[in-house]
Amino acid sequence: MSMAENTQLHLNLLTSVAQKFLKFCYFIILLLVVSCGENNTEKKIKETTAKNETEQTEVTDTATKTILCFGDSITAGYGLDDVTDAFPGVIQQKIDSLNLNYTVVNSGVSGETTAGGKARIDWVLNQNIDIFILELGANDGLRGVDVVETSENLQTIIDAVKDKKPKTKIVLAGMQLPPNMGQEYTNDFKQVFITIAEKNNIELIPFILEDVGGIAKLNQKDGIHPTVEGHKLVANTVWKTLEPLLEK
Repeated sequence: MSMAENTQLHLNLLTSVAQKFLKFCYFIILLLVVSCGENNTEKKIKETTAKNETEQTEVTDTATKTILCFGDSITAGYGLDDVTDAFPGVIQQKIDSLNLNYTVVNSGVSGETTAGGKARIDWVLNQNIDIFILELGANDGLRGVDVVETSENLQTIIDAVKDKKPKTKIVLAGMQLPPNMGQEYTNDFKQVFITIAEKNNIELIPFILEDVGGIAKLNQKDGIHPTVEGHKLVANTVWKTLEPLLEK
């Protein structure tokens, strides 16, 4: 082989090696680019996920909580010109003045008995409820309904709340009757609320009309339904039991 041919052979060999080396370098660079791209993409995904989780937590923490007052004409504000003057509305004013994150829902129906409440409780529970105030029974007592039936209806309502809203705090508003209903019936009726509260380990307002019931100037002409001033006192009575349950 001549000198020229030998030199050309070496040049071809070096060129081939150089080309392979360049291809290898390109391959390494490509891997690095892809790898960096994947890392950046993964980083962005993690950052986005973390941001979404943080925002979701903030929404959950700031969501308005609900206090639902489930009752009869006392809750509904029978006879008042403005329903917000009824005790649930007065409690909302107290809550707003303290900048607490709660909305009070008035679910009172005039003339409602415990049987009526039992019939509509499932529909009422189709919403978020953090605190459930149960104010029913007065119309049962005024109609002379058997206390066993009243007790069973109240228990059914409470069971429905516990079953559908297990985290909901329940407050039972106790009621008392005038003595003209008969002493035995009056005593048995009063005891219904005490027994139900103890059995279910729930909060009890002993008598929702404390300092209002039987006082003419605090009740309307019918002598049963509180006036605006009467409802303010009812709200104070309810507040004593309700306030410790609120998340500040």
